[in-house]
Amino acid sequence: MNERKSSGNRSQAEAIDARRAFLLFATLLLFWILLNGSLAFGTLTAGAVAAGAITFLFKDSLSVFSGYRIMPASLVASVRFVAFFFRELVRANLQLARLVLTPSLPIRPAIVRVHTGLKSPVGRLLLANAITLTPGTLSVEIKGEWLYVHWVSAEAGAEVATARIAAGFERYLEVMYG
Repeated sequence: MNERKSSGNRSQAEAIDARRAFLLFATLLLFWILLNGSLAFGTLTAGAVAAGAITFLFKDSLSVFSGYRIMPASLVASVRFVAFFFRELVRANLQLARLVLTPSLPIRPAIVRVHTGLKSPVGRLLLANAITLTPGTLSVEIKGEWLYVHWVSAEAGAEVATARIAAGFERYLEVMYG
């Protein structure tokens, strides 16, 4: 009886691993197609080979879906995360342009500690990347529950930095990854 349970758990784990590998392959192939802008046979073949090799070599460690909660709420949060990111991207570009165009150049560069409550490594990675892609901020390091961020116009310490830089992104990433 225990062998049947063990065998059932193993086959269920293998099915989950196969699904993750397929999602990684499909995501990589989709990005390949988007970057190349072509559906030509040669382009698709090269993309499939590259995506297959990457999936085979890194299937256990390279998936944006690792820890992703597949539920309606997380799908909605994903769309909202992207929308929020683009809004912040535009806002940060305008703020940085204003700083650069001001003759006195009122910048206060500093590396600030930003607290994150995200437990998922992928969630933290997405947070750090979203911060880095937003003009005026650059994620320097992730140490446990802290991100160290270079901020062009630092206003204050960790509490203000967390509220101004990370809280908006975290709101969605928490639903997506926990």
